[in-house]
Amino acid sequence: MKNFWNNLPRPFFALAPMADVTDPAFRRMFAKYGKPDITWTEFVSADGLMSAGRARLLRDLIYIEEERPIVAQIFGSNPEHIEATAALVRELGFDGVDINMGCPDKNIEKQHSGAAMMKDPALAQEVIRAAMRGAGMHEEDGIPVSVKTRVGYNKVEIDTWVPALLETRPAALTIHARTRKEMSLVPARWEHVREVVELAKGTGVLVIGNGDVSSLEDGRVRAKESGADGVMVGRGVFGNPWFFNPKRGIVDITIAERLDVLLEHTELFLKLSGDIKSFSVMKKHYKAYVNGFDHAKELRVALMDAPDIQTIRSLVTAFKAEHPELVLRTPRELE
Repeated sequence: MKNFWNNLPRPFFALAPMADVTDPAFRRMFAKYGKPDITWTEFVSADGLMSAGRARLLRDLIYIEEERPIVAQIFGSNPEHIEATAALVRELGFDGVDINMGCPDKNIEKQHSGAAMMKDPALAQEVIRAAMRGAGMHEEDGIPVSVKTRVGYNKVEIDTWVPALLETRPAALTIHARTRKEMSLVPARWEHVREVVELAKGTGVLVIGNGDVSSLEDGRVRAKESGADGVMVGRGVFGNPWFFNPKRGIVDITIAERLDVLLEHTELFLKLSGDIKSFSVMKKHYKAYVNGFDHAKELRVALMDAPDIQTIRSLVTAFKAEHPELVLRTPRELE
């Protein structure tokens, strides 16, 4: 097996898979400004990839070499489709395939996928083993299979749920330190990541902690305290493609550069996904890019109402012209 996991630093940092967030444009922004040790795609339906309408879904799996190592995340409960999809991911040249067993979206759960997998450990094991066959995980030129999940469904079920996953020996296990019921409404409890680390000892399975990581320093502390091999970051990276850059943090980026990157991100999104995804997808990013500086609210409100890239570009240009002294300063200087 071509196992990139063995070549990563400890702790390593991963860009989390997030629906309608980690699309090709978003991932490229990080590859350019602050590359993580591993990049995940947003999840893609295995059932969808096996259907006649898979062309659109394949667009979500476009990547460039600069994103490597890159892992394609999939979801589904049909072992045959999972096996075929893992084989497709391997054929597309990805470095690994990951199975989502933690998404709380009701539509995903209706398909017995995502977090619903926690209700059926036997099916979860069948799905993982199917992915391993498709990915050729135990073959010389195969790719590794990993799993992302939570600490339980309605309550913490580490002692029963995690051993079932570890029994299949995935290459890595990402633990979101909350239950499905808690969504992201309570603080992540990294003591549960530590519990998973203890269970995984001797299995060869790497453990990745996920939840509420605010910076590289914060991630390193959490990894040290929990014993996790790696740290996955999701919401903390919004509006900050420099997050994983050890040399440049968001506090060192001028407001002007941040706005230029906002425009670059928008234009790249339209180029890569504009014909298949709603322009409104970008609005969540505007909330994050335009935040924490004087007059940010007025610009943010205007951007949220903007219908197209021409308007976005005009608003940013006008803001920079109206506030020349502000935009040439960094958040650190504005404190």
